Amino acid sequence: MSYVFDNSPLSTLFRNYYRKSFPSLWERFDQLVAEGRLMSTREVKREIDNSSIESLRQWAGENSDLFTVPTGAEGAAVARIYAVPHFQRNIERQKLLKGGNIADPFVIAKAIVDDSIVVTMELLKPHAAKIPNICQHFTVPCMTLEEFMEAEGWRF
Repeated sequence: MSYVFDNSPLSTLFRNYYRKSFPSLWERFDQLVAEGRLMSTREVKREIDNSSIESLRQWAGENSDLFTVPTGAEGAAVARIYAVPHFQRNIERQKLLKGGNIADPFVIAKAIVDDSIVVTMELLKPHAAKIPNICQHFTVPCMTLEEFMEAEGWRF
């Protein structure tokens, strides 16, 4: 299995699971990165660049090849996502007005094109335009960080 990470699980990992305190977690995480089974998008990297979590910013800079530029196929998938009027609410008005980063559709599009699983901290909510709702609509597997760890069989 390969995974496309949203910013939220990466931020959670770097904020709550310090490398010195959780070495076996980070060994397994780094192994997934080395195997090419963990990826993300340029738009997530842009969000990380604005993060207050220094260790995450540093790690993202050292692993910039994980944060790929959207392909034409991914762009077409983003267009399919936003062709659903309900999902247009996913673009927050403030981000549009202030030029903020909008990574969610690109994370989902990458998972669609690469036949991967989305990892996010967002939860499925009825009638919402969140990552899990969009994934459900397009039949894209989606899980939380905890579910990701369970799927990988990680026990600490």
